[in-house]
Amino acid sequence: MANTSSAKKATRKIARRTEMNKNRRSRVRTYLRRVEEALASGDKDAAVGAFHAAEPELMRAASKGVFHKNTASRKVSRLAARVNALVTAG
Repeated sequence: MANTSSAKKATRKIARRTEMNKNRRSRVRTYLRRVEEALASGDKDAAVGAFHAAEPELMRAASKGVFHKNTASRKVSRLAARVNALVTAG
């Protein structure tokens, strides 16, 4: 248990930040799931739309420190490649 007032404040800050990060991570996963579902169904328009919605969410999470920026970039790149493959395939 924290003894000093600064340690108690740090504990409160960590708890608040953890909750915010949890919400941000969940939000990003929701957007990624929408892209995955559109890709699985083969719906080109939905896939492109979901991807365009998911990309800024991923990068926003990276800028907030939820994900490393390289991780977010990698995820965006791989999703873009899959969406482009679907669009150009048919």
